[in-house]
Amino acid sequence: MSNGRVLVVGSNGLLGQKIVELLVRGSAHRLTLASLEPRPARELLSVDYHQIDITSKKDVRQLVGDAEPEVIINCAAMTNVDACESEREAAWRINVDGVEHLIDAARRTNVRIYHVSTDYIFDGKNGPYAEDDRPEPLSYYGKTKLASENALRTSGLEVFIARTMVLYGYAAGVKPNFALWLIQSLEKGSVVRVVDDQLGNPTLVDDLAYAIVRAVELGKTGIYNIAGRDIISRYDFALRLARFFGFGASLVKPIKTAELKQPAPRPLISGLITLKAETELGISPGTVEQGLAVLKSQLSRTAGWADDSRPVPLQNSRKPTKQ
Repeated sequence: MSNGRVLVVGSNGLLGQKIVELLVRGSAHRLTLASLEPRPARELLSVDYHQIDITSKKDVRQLVGDAEPEVIINCAAMTNVDACESEREAAWRINVDGVEHLIDAARRTNVRIYHVSTDYIFDGKNGPYAEDDRPEPLSYYGKTKLASENALRTSGLEVFIARTMVLYGYAAGVKPNFALWLIQSLEKGSVVRVVDDQLGNPTLVDDLAYAIVRAVELGKTGIYNIAGRDIISRYDFALRLARFFGFGASLVKPIKTAELKQPAPRPLISGLITLKAETELGISPGTVEQGLAVLKSQLSRTAGWADDSRPVPLQNSRKPTKQ
């Protein structure tokens, strides 16, 4: 897509910022950024930014009409799984209606949509899952994400759906994800209790961003699992992180999911098979240790990283090794 026009929706989020960094560095696209906040996470020359609430059909139509994109990359979503369970109307408006508004606007000029989904569309009884396995979501969050997938697949547009899971990484102004929460807690010497019965692929956000941009460049469509190489428990991930960052592993204690009494049920034996993405996108998913090394490098180069106002320099992001 040399010199293509790309609209990134949800550009201020963790994934959105990483995708923007890659697209800016590539400098072969005319970018338009859009997010819920009044200002972009980072001011960029020659890049337009629009404040947008994707639950407004009128506003989405105007945004797409003004930007005239060839590609929309949608990173906007309500991802707090328990909040989705208790705030179902809001979750549906953002995760389903918002996607349908993008579809409606995209149909007017036949725009291709790149969208992010989740392993939570599965019930976690028979993982790891391939792209053609039957979805059976347990939580309302999973149901909204499956509904958004179905809306895209039946839209008549060319669409790319990236399913991912246990996303972690650092970017300016984003809420703490699993890895950052662990680091912040362990730095304080706090004991953390982490479930040892949920299995999945911890995924460095930089790797997911690279795979999506790679898919845009190649013009790929369809459903692709994009996740880290290792399928491990959350507890095992926490232990590896503690050791890698030099914290006492004794601070990490195992707990069962049922003991947490969370509002939303979680898929337990999950995980995503990434062979299709590796083969067709030419990527090699990173291991947990490789991902933690990138994260540690980013944090160490960003003084006062816990201050959300400080962005990570562009050169700190990495591209996974191609096969």
